[in-house]
Amino acid sequence: MAVRSIGEYKFPSRSRQELYGDDQLVHLWWKGNLWFCAAACFRAPKAMSWNDFVAGMVNPLFSCDPDFDAATTTFTWTVDDKPVSPAGDESLEALGVGHKSLITCVAA
Repeated sequence: MAVRSIGEYKFPSRSRQELYGDDQLVHLWWKGNLWFCAAACFRAPKAMSWNDFVAGMVNPLFSCDPDFDAATTTFTWTVDDKPVSPAGDESLEALGVGHKSLITCVAA
């Protein structure tokens, strides 16, 4: 089936990095979990520590799953399909998380 285009898009993106200052958009996906069919998007500071990201964004989102227990659930993590082993005080920027990066986790 043919697709009809309305023409070339010649406008700046409304979600480009420069509009967010020291923040960035970060996508988070729990791969293989049926409660989360797609990634969620958060606005997070580049300098935010991994511990703060998990406590403020990951755990509240994942608590929607009744089987999730923040104290006992462990994950393996990737950032843009590259494996990472985050340290608690490491910043998102130091982990290689950029604007519109995808952080994926798989329950271990």
